[in-house]
Amino acid sequence: MVPHWRDLPFNPKLKGRARELRKAGNLAEILMWHRLRRKQLLGVNFIRQKIIGNYIVDFYCKELGIVLEIDGASHINREEYDRERDAFLEGFGLIVIRVCDVEVRVNLSATIQKLTQHILTLKKKRQRQSPLERGARRAGCG
Repeated sequence: MVPHWRDLPFNPKLKGRARELRKAGNLAEILMWHRLRRKQLLGVNFIRQKIIGNYIVDFYCKELGIVLEIDGASHINREEYDRERDAFLEGFGLIVIRVCDVEVRVNLSATIQKLTQHILTLKKKRQRQSPLERGARRAGCG
């Protein structure tokens, strides 16, 4: 079940940093954002630089509970940190998808195709759930 976005922890001290990251954006993030914004990809809404707990994720889709991370130079030699972060996010039922920034810059179309497959798979899973299962969280039942 996808967690309701209000159920996710939020550190208000990170609001300024998230805003800075949105404004700065590296090339791979900007390229990806141009393909994700305004529900361009399968009608799914993504937002940029979402605060979840003490982390700021690159892209977040609340409808499907997807966290999309574009890993660049800042992730070199930080595998342990990334594993801990992923475990934290997955602990809320979120699905973390990581892509290399070079992949985005060199072959954006292939990266979008992979992401499209993830989204289609998740949408099919959601359709197989009963309406009660899909709506229980939204109705405040669980």
